[in-house]
Amino acid sequence: MSREGDEIGRVPLPDIGAVIVRGYGATLSLNLAARLAELNVPLVLCGTDQSPASIVWPISGHHAQGHIIEAQAALTRPRTKRLWQVLVKAKIAAQAQALEAVGEPAADLKSMIPKVLSGDVDNLEAQAARRYWPRMLGAAEEGFTRKRERDGVNAALNYGYAVLRAGAARSILSAGLHPSLSLHHISRGDPLRLADDIMEPFRPWVDVIVRGLAEAKPTNQPVTLSRDDKAALVDVLTIDLEGPFGASPVQTCLNRLCQSLADVCLKERETLELPGPPIFGTGLLGRAG
Repeated sequence: MSREGDEIGRVPLPDIGAVIVRGYGATLSLNLAARLAELNVPLVLCGTDQSPASIVWPISGHHAQGHIIEAQAALTRPRTKRLWQVLVKAKIAAQAQALEAVGEPAADLKSMIPKVLSGDVDNLEAQAARRYWPRMLGAAEEGFTRKRERDGVNAALNYGYAVLRAGAARSILSAGLHPSLSLHHISRGDPLRLADDIMEPFRPWVDVIVRGLAEAKPTNQPVTLSRDDKAALVDVLTIDLEGPFGASPVQTCLNRLCQSLADVCLKERETLELPGPPIFGTGLLGRAG
């Protein structure tokens, strides 16, 4: 990496989870783009709101990709609705864990979890969000509401979610799944609808980091996505979460979730493998600050 001709750092390519390009003046070589593709590393190009505008998707994939995608496409609607139910329950549980990690009440969100039905027909995901956002980020920015097109806290959330989406995309490719065959999200023209499904239970850990960034700023100074802010958000993929095999970083948890989905498609298992909360609880805020 270089700036104005001066080298500012080197990173081994196999250690990279994703490359996220945010600055309009950024350039990269075809050789680098091809090498990233060989390593199944997504190259994400962000727009002005910090959300992904394009993702360069490697064409080399899993050795059994065709077989897995056929099984994925054959999932019945009742099955996809049950899988979405599992993801919504996991998301609300993570939101409750995140609120508790920052000292906010979450009993009402916990009470919603067993009420989520197949396909989330009662839209408890949205009901939980209406209670969650004011507690998580209401004090981080005056008049905060979650709007992708806004600056400040919303831009930081967009950047963090872009990191998660890229991590989910890499896990989807590694598991041999097709990123456009979603369980729930149906946005036309979106090639990564499955990534939007998969990342849902992990979003709250971005939110906690953004809250920490906001609290670390001097009074009335907005979150501006400095170099340090972006580094803190990229670290979301390294947060250790509880799981059946002990503590594992978010990227590994994404890998296991996607592999479990591939196994469900192939009828080799019944449900998805999802992680628990971070093993360090409120220490998540310390990483951001």
